[in-house]
Amino acid sequence: MARPSVPGAGVHPEAPAGDTILAVHDDGAGHYDSLDSAAPRDAAGREVRYRGWKTMPFVIGNETFEKLGSIGTAANLMVYLTSVFHMSNVRAAIALNAFSGTTNLATVFGAFASDLYLRRYATVCIGCVATLIGMVILTLTAGVPSLHPLPCAGDGGQCAGATRGQFAVLVLSFLFIVVGAGGIRPCSLPFGADQFNPHTESGRRGINSFFNWYYFTLTIAVCGSSTGIIYVQSNVSWWIGFAIPAALMFVSCALFFAGAGLYVRVRPEGVPLAGVHRVTVAAFRKRRAPAPADPAASLFRTRHASALVSRLPYTDQFRFLDKAAVVESKGEVDDSSGGAKDPWRLCSLQQVEEAKCILRILPVWGTCIVYYVAFAQTNTYVILQAAQSDRRVGGARGFEVPPASFTIFPMLVLTVWIPFYDRLMLPWLRRLTGREEGITLLQRMGVGMVLSVVAMLISGMAEQRRCELAELHAAASGGSMSESRVSPMSVFWLVPQLAALGLSEAFNQVSQMEFYYKQFLENMRSVAGSLLFSGLALSSYLSGLLVTIVHRTRRPAPATATTGGSPRTNRGKLDCFYFVIGFVGAVNFFVFLACAKWYRYKGMEEDEQDAHGIHQWQPRSVVGDQPAN
Repeated sequence: MARPSVPGAGVHPEAPAGDTILAVHDDGAGHYDSLDSAAPRDAAGREVRYRGWKTMPFVIGNETFEKLGSIGTAANLMVYLTSVFHMSNVRAAIALNAFSGTTNLATVFGAFASDLYLRRYATVCIGCVATLIGMVILTLTAGVPSLHPLPCAGDGGQCAGATRGQFAVLVLSFLFIVVGAGGIRPCSLPFGADQFNPHTESGRRGINSFFNWYYFTLTIAVCGSSTGIIYVQSNVSWWIGFAIPAALMFVSCALFFAGAGLYVRVRPEGVPLAGVHRVTVAAFRKRRAPAPADPAASLFRTRHASALVSRLPYTDQFRFLDKAAVVESKGEVDDSSGGAKDPWRLCSLQQVEEAKCILRILPVWGTCIVYYVAFAQTNTYVILQAAQSDRRVGGARGFEVPPASFTIFPMLVLTVWIPFYDRLMLPWLRRLTGREEGITLLQRMGVGMVLSVVAMLISGMAEQRRCELAELHAAASGGSMSESRVSPMSVFWLVPQLAALGLSEAFNQVSQMEFYYKQFLENMRSVAGSLLFSGLALSSYLSGLLVTIVHRTRRPAPATATTGGSPRTNRGKLDCFYFVIGFVGAVNFFVFLACAKWYRYKGMEEDEQDAHGIHQWQPRSVVGDQPAN
């Protein structure tokens, strides 16, 4: 594992040699277990303690309030842009897809900054402060009259658009939120896991429990944001509805900084992708070298020096990279150290396999980009569908549910399904397949992809029915369908498609996160965490592209036709858009099947298929470690 760092200089004469640090773990009750009776020390010779659960009120508290604030801000932005800034349906959807995509893509830069230089603690700190600033600015756009357009001049009246200055302030708030997400999202999970010792039984139990609590707090945050905060935004005041998330984000920052003296801060080990670059260059320079007859036995090997990254066996995929480890002459090897004299011409078998490990994941990741296009609709067109359906509960004078609150249903299904799967489905699958994990990670991801296609088909059929009822209602009332904004169809007919998306997420996203953490190299945990969000980013851009294509192909009315900032979804052929996404998702599923059949799990020989199972969320694990009981 990587050496935890404590500020200081010099090396203690009794500090352990090499990269290994003996670890103790505080289970929260004052008891410690360790791998050795000697107390662990850092490079400065000072004792290192994993505080474990003592740090969790600060880490999980920070995560809970941060999610409450960020989700409460983002969940209702579609309505805010169309009702306050008077943007059209298409412009608001494209803008939010771009914002969501950039927010998730920023996690890649945050992950590299963390793994290369800043470390996870500093990266999370910067992200928290940036997010708080962005939320404060967004609150000002709603609370200061000069920072948003004037209200419309009544029903059917002309709506003034936002000025350049107003848009500039809005974009500035989005930029700060993007920077904050880039620091928090890829680093918060691995930073929390860093507080537990992964080589002790109590530490491994703590890691598993930490991620369970993470999902629990995420559910609480989504429920709170999708109900209370959105209700305030829609029915009380926009500036109060944005001020509440900003205040929650301030509490999140305060909690995280309060625990600063207790945290274990893991020092990064090397440049994450430099080895891939060296292997590629070395293989190209030796492209004319003869391929070895027995690569596993004849390729260049060195002593495995890293205590963090596990040793990988030889695999016969990407065999063109094997030439990077072919020794053409004895002069390429340094006799004194046993290593390569020129690392850009000769690489070890371990380095080649590490490069293969990264390249092997990319095709699977590419299919997940297309998969997430279906989820990009939950914060855009699903909200607009809800806004133009009958949202009343309890009759004509009953309570009217805010449109954005319907984003809670996928998370509710996810929350119910996970314990059901773990307690009932998983034991049955174990007996059926004979595997500890029931079905493999890739199989679970495939099930999620099928469910997303089903969700899009249900969405298209529900939208067709909603528009049919809107047309009948308009004809009966003597008006045109484009002017009849609310369909008499109950909004709760949208719940089946949202439930299917939640079930799809339970299979695919949870497995996808675990897949990246287990299959990436151990010194790239932050980068692995950003891979999920970068896929979400590209899917948002792809969704925006599909919106533009479908809108221009099946344009039923002028693109600028809006009334009071409310888009005419009843004439927008949204059902065609859902069917297009379903078709693309079905084709993507068959591509995923080919990638999954070809994929080989990290650290497994050719005929091995997860024989020992994959244990959930074990950052810094080493192949060969015994799993926790």
